[in-house]
Amino acid sequence: DEAKKRGITFAGHVPVSVSAFEVSDAGQKSIEHLEGILRASSTVEPELRNTLEEALKGAKDTDQMRRSLVDALNKAEFKALDTYSQEKAAALFARFAANGTWQAPNLVLHRAGAFMDDVNFTNDPRLKYVAPDIRNDWKNQDDFRLKNRAAESPTRHRMLFQKRLELVLAMHRAGVKLLAATDSLGWYVIPGFSLHDELELFVEAGLNPMEALQTATRNPAIYLGLIDMIGTVEKGKKADLVLLEADPLKNISNTKRISAVIVNGRLIPKVSLEKMLIDVEPAANRN
Repeated sequence: DEAKKRGITFAGHVPVSVSAFEVSDAGQKSIEHLEGILRASSTVEPELRNTLEEALKGAKDTDQMRRSLVDALNKAEFKALDTYSQEKAAALFARFAANGTWQAPNLVLHRAGAFMDDVNFTNDPRLKYVAPDIRNDWKNQDDFRLKNRAAESPTRHRMLFQKRLELVLAMHRAGVKLLAATDSLGWYVIPGFSLHDELELFVEAGLNPMEALQTATRNPAIYLGLIDMIGTVEKGKKADLVLLEADPLKNISNTKRISAVIVNGRLIPKVSLEKMLIDVEPAANRN
């Protein structure tokens, strides 16, 4: 209400005490991490909300609150998965489209939650570009999350991640606008690389490569009200470009095959980009 009075745009998470329907109706411009969406699509949403609110009561400190909430959120998401209503989801997505509520699904972070027990994932070779203190923090989060994880099999966690991919496609088909967001330095979200990963996950969800690319180019420019300056390759717009060696419309993974980057009109060729990456590894490990 105060943001409306002052003409301030607000965006962010969905608190456990309100529903995604209410957040959208209140005018929140975007929702991060798909928060509250699966719960709002459940036939027992009020029950789930009450359970989460109870989990926060009586916590003596932040750490206890965090542990209680992580456990409660895990249980609530699986209960929502088991009580999912396609009709409620369709009504929610129609509300998002009508209210102009954007979504930043942050699929790379959800993938981390689904594959925390997979050593192939947690031993990503790109971790060498991440400072040891951050890597150690992620490892500690692994230990914390695995210990406090709901009593569900890894297969069930993969099913939950798959449902989130399905929700993204359903929202897209309902006309809900999507943004590529990575929550950089979030849990196993490696800066730079993670944006390419997010685009691949959009395609895995069912978007075509052009639609996935637009979540990181045209869509953010529209969201920020800057489409006249950035977001597409047109005469008169800022020269912020990535030049590729292969067509990303044929394979979205081709966004990683970078020939050059142009930033504010300055050309950075591939040889310079490769040197930057070579320099990052020792710099990260010095810190």
